[in-house]
Amino acid sequence: MKSVRSMILAAALTLSFASAALATPTGQIWIPSPDAKGFKDATVNLTYTGRFSQKSAADAGASSYDVGAVVGVLPFENLKLEIGVDYLTSNLQQDAWFDNHPIYFNAKLATPEDAFGIKGMPAFAVGIYNMGTYDKPEVNGSTRQNIAYGLVGKTFPVIGRLSAGGYIGSERALATQENPKNNNTGVMASWDRSMTEISDKLWLAVDYMSGNNANGALSVGGSWTFTKNVTLALGVITFNPFYKTSNGEAIPGGKPAFTTQLYVNF
Repeated sequence: MKSVRSMILAAALTLSFASAALATPTGQIWIPSPDAKGFKDATVNLTYTGRFSQKSAADAGASSYDVGAVVGVLPFENLKLEIGVDYLTSNLQQDAWFDNHPIYFNAKLATPEDAFGIKGMPAFAVGIYNMGTYDKPEVNGSTRQNIAYGLVGKTFPVIGRLSAGGYIGSERALATQENPKNNNTGVMASWDRSMTEISDKLWLAVDYMSGNNANGALSVGGSWTFTKNVTLALGVITFNPFYKTSNGEAIPGGKPAFTTQLYVNF
């Protein structure tokens, strides 16, 4: 969404190694965006991510709740730095061990489009998120996914904004029982657009994150800005839609979920 908005999403549980928080900086529905907060701009968000199906707790994954904040800390127009913190919990569903370690951190450095007076220059962003405080995968898991990413974004007439990039995270924290190695890297891509033909308050987005881990997902959604400082976003998240299962294997991330996100900007 626009740079006045923050995205700190709650996550999906893996079905084996439960290192599955997604506490992100300013973003789209699921992945980070090329935007970052301006100096002293801040957003507090309340997010609920629930499952469409809870018929099988082992297959579905738990719902999650997140309270987070992001604030801009650099006094520059063309170079922005935001930092954030989240309190993320599943409310003890499935006896999730990571509820005992609910704090996550994130940071992002970004330049807006047309920065430094260069007309046509795309936006650039580098950052890190899912920086948890617990790392004992040999015991029960890790919240230190430490996902570092880079993004490039450009807004086109009529089409809207297209963004793309890649990420790398902790192999031990992103491991699943079926994929203990080599699933800690992937691509990120998104489309988003303010639907001004309908209303300046309406924004839509589609984003994708690859990787056979708890964060891989295809998401669609949108938001409505009720006032200058209050925005409500809704979305649907399908985890690892291209993942091929066998022998009753569960999809990393769990069953599809819906997300409701309330943002209050300061």
